[in-house]
Amino acid sequence: MTVPRVLLLIPNASYRAPDFLQAAAALGVDVVVGSDQRSPLENLHPDRQVGLDYADPDHGADQIEAYARRYSLDCIVPVDDAGTRLAARAARRLELPHNPVAAVEATRNKALLRERLAQAGLASPSYRVVPFATDPIVLPAGLDFPVVVKPLSLSASRGVIRADTPAELADAVERVRRILNQPECAIEAGALNDRLLVEGYIPGVEVSIEGLLTNGRLHVLAIFDKPDPLEGPFFEETIYVTPSRLSEADQGRLAEATERAAAALGLIDGPLHAELRLNDAGVFPIDIAARSIGGLCSRTLSFGTGMTLEELILRHAIGADIPSFERESHAAGVMMIPIKTKGVLHSVEGLETAKAVPLVESITITIHLGGEVVPLPEGSAYLGFIFARGASPSAVEQALREAHSRLRFAID
Repeated sequence: MTVPRVLLLIPNASYRAPDFLQAAAALGVDVVVGSDQRSPLENLHPDRQVGLDYADPDHGADQIEAYARRYSLDCIVPVDDAGTRLAARAARRLELPHNPVAAVEATRNKALLRERLAQAGLASPSYRVVPFATDPIVLPAGLDFPVVVKPLSLSASRGVIRADTPAELADAVERVRRILNQPECAIEAGALNDRLLVEGYIPGVEVSIEGLLTNGRLHVLAIFDKPDPLEGPFFEETIYVTPSRLSEADQGRLAEATERAAAALGLIDGPLHAELRLNDAGVFPIDIAARSIGGLCSRTLSFGTGMTLEELILRHAIGADIPSFERESHAAGVMMIPIKTKGVLHSVEGLETAKAVPLVESITITIHLGGEVVPLPEGSAYLGFIFARGASPSAVEQALREAHSRLRFAID
């Protein structure tokens, strides 16, 4: 029997590599890691590692096509946003399962995303694309304050700023301009770094949906509540808890809107991560991504008799049987530890007392001592992750908050 070979597109800075590699080992599949940086070990193990051009997806697809002429590939799985466009292009060339390139492009361009969703009749805010060359910066016609200013193609709420006044709008636009001038952000934004999106602020409850698409059909794997209000001026996410405490009717409306949003974009296959807001006017998709949940948040999820989200995704990718899409019965949650001050992480205190909080399973600090920490909207990382599991969502949320209150971070 031939062992499937999976190309995992994992950027060097991703948190996700260990969990995906562990899932692949459990399934017994061969894994090739496609990184955005060349590894010194690539020449020693050319069948296991390959450096790829993420910034130019067409060139990166050329590299994958050349690789596939030497080593067969059965599927390509992007782990983070950075690899989704590359995966779609390369899989199309190799005639492997994939989302249409145009659909993935729409998930990486917030203006195109807004256009497609509005055309499909989904609840959407008014929006305008504003070139940075516009002077003076004034509120575009058809919009009223408050508004949200967004780069067209950055991830993790980076550069997303609420503005309530003309002065705040001008400040937000200038701040986003500076963010996009940073080399790392300029590469990610590509040709979209000369303009931004201004859209109406959407009030309401925000949730996240984790799903898997099969021939356009959405399997909802989890709905996460976000109990901390995300009202701006920046939109740093902190706590995710599942199962949702919303009514079954509201959860059904959220799932339906997510499937409609995927169809409007043209997404048909693989993992999907959606952010939505719910208010009296309806369900508003905020963002749709053709990949699974970011950071280490997937560790909150377990399916069937202990299958991880990464294993479920890999099973789907290689066409293996998925025993169950049902999440475990216990409530689970994660706190992405926010960064409040820019500087250098000097020390972390209170770890042991925080880990001792009932229901807390683990705490992972992801920024090393001596590492630079940068808060939103300029930053894109977290100090770490706190995980908890228990009988109810409220108990899990309380445990996460208590554990966080016991941690002390010294930032110079």
